[in-house]
Amino acid sequence: MPSDADQATGPGPGDAGPAVARAIEAAGGALRFDDFLDVALYGADGFYTHVGRAGRRGDFLTSPEVGPLYGAVLAAWIDAEFERLGGPDDFRVIEVGAGPGTLARSILARWRALGRPQAHPYVAVETSAAQRAAHPPEVTSAAVVPEGPITGVVLANELLDNLPFRLLVFDGGWREAHVTVSGGRLLEVLLPVSEAPPWLPTTAPHGARVPWQAAAGAWVDDTLGRLAAGRLLCVDYVTARTGELAGAPWRSWLRTYRGHERGVHYLQAVGRQDVTSQVALDQLPEPTVVRTQEQFLRRWGIDELVDEGRRAWEAAAAAPTVAAMAMRSRVREAEALLDPAGLGAFLALEWER
Repeated sequence: MPSDADQATGPGPGDAGPAVARAIEAAGGALRFDDFLDVALYGADGFYTHVGRAGRRGDFLTSPEVGPLYGAVLAAWIDAEFERLGGPDDFRVIEVGAGPGTLARSILARWRALGRPQAHPYVAVETSAAQRAAHPPEVTSAAVVPEGPITGVVLANELLDNLPFRLLVFDGGWREAHVTVSGGRLLEVLLPVSEAPPWLPTTAPHGARVPWQAAAGAWVDDTLGRLAAGRLLCVDYVTARTGELAGAPWRSWLRTYRGHERGVHYLQAVGRQDVTSQVALDQLPEPTVVRTQEQFLRRWGIDELVDEGRRAWEAAAAAPTVAAMAMRSRVREAEALLDPAGLGAFLALEWER
C-alpha cells in the first residue's frame, strides 16, 4: 500500500467493481494506471467486453461509421499497396480493433462494386466476442493477430488511443499514478517513477499530466517486426510531442465517452464508459509518412468518389433509387471525414516495409 506521504488526486472517488478490486488486491494494494485501464476496458466486466461499441447507436462515432465512403477510399489504398509489392500470392489485409466489422463491410462492398468480391483475404481482429459475432461472413474473424510474418497491410483505426496507457503527474518531479481502493471507493495515488523515458519533459507546471503510451509503442514495434513486406496504417487523434500535452489541461486529452457524450471522471462509472488518450507521436517508432486524414483521403481518391456519387445522383434524380441515394450521401460523408476541425484533423501514420 502507498504510504501516508503519497498524494491522492482526482475530484472524487468512484465505486470499485469486483474485477478492479481483485486486481488492486493482487497488485498489493495499488494498481498501476495502465493495468487499471486494462481491467476497466477489456477485463471480464470491462467496457469493451460488454457495453462499448462504435456507431450511431453506440458510444462514439469513428470514420468507418460515418458511411461506406471511408472504406471505399481505403480499398484503393490497399489495392495500390498490392500493386507496389508486385501482387504477391500471400498478400492479406489485417484490421486490428475491427469492432463490429463496419470498416471491413465497406471495403468488401467497394471491391464487389468493382467486380472483385474476393480481392484480398481479410482478417478482422477484435478482442470482444460480442463484436466478433457481428463480423461479415467473408472475413476471417479472430481475437488476436494470426501468428507468423505478414505480407500485406495492417490497419488500425482509432486503436492506439484505446491501448492502456500509464499516467505521469508532475508534483515537484514526475510521479506515476496508481489506483487504490478505500472503503469500496477508488482513489488515485502517486508513486515514484521507476525510470524517466527520453521524451519526458524535465519540468512542467504543478499538477501537469502526460500519458505514457508504452503499450501503443510496443504494439507498433511488434507489428513492424512481423511485417515482412507491406504497410502499417494507424489513423488516430495525435499530438506531435508529449510536452504539448503537459502544457494542456489534462481533461482536453484524457477523455471519457459514453452514449456519444463526454463521460465522468475516469475513476467513476468503471466498465460503463470509454477512457481514451491523445496519442503522442514522439512515443512511437518514427513513421514513414505522416498525413492528416484529410490529406490521406484526398491522396487516395475521395474527391473522385464524391464526384462520381454526385453524377450518379443527378442522373437518377427524376426517379431516385436506393443506390442513387447512397451515392448522394457521399457528399455528406466527405464533409464529415475531411472536416479540419474534426475527423479530417486526425493523423494517418504509415510505416513501410
